[in-house]
Amino acid sequence: MAQAFQRHPSSSLFATDGKPHPVQDTLMAVTVVLGVLAFVTAQFHHLHLISSWAGLVGICTGAYGQFISETTRERTLLIIGLGASAVGFGLGMAHGGLFGGLLG
Repeated sequence: MAQAFQRHPSSSLFATDGKPHPVQDTLMAVTVVLGVLAFVTAQFHHLHLISSWAGLVGICTGAYGQFISETTRERTLLIIGLGASAVGFGLGMAHGGLFGGLLG
């Protein structure tokens, strides 16, 4: 009976199931990195190619990560990365887009 209430040790506050999730954690990290890259480069008009492409890829990896995520920690960081990716993508598109200046 005492073992039924024993908690599993986890590496994070929100990773409540105590199991490793390497695919989900990788998608989460990639989404956050791409979101930060897209958001920061979107602040500079001449870096619109980087911000729009990083934002687009960040949105795609974040969406798939949300689809297969299993813990609150993963979902929380994926939403933060998705938001940053979306802002970076939107500003990158407003500054010139995915192919601005390269095709015609």
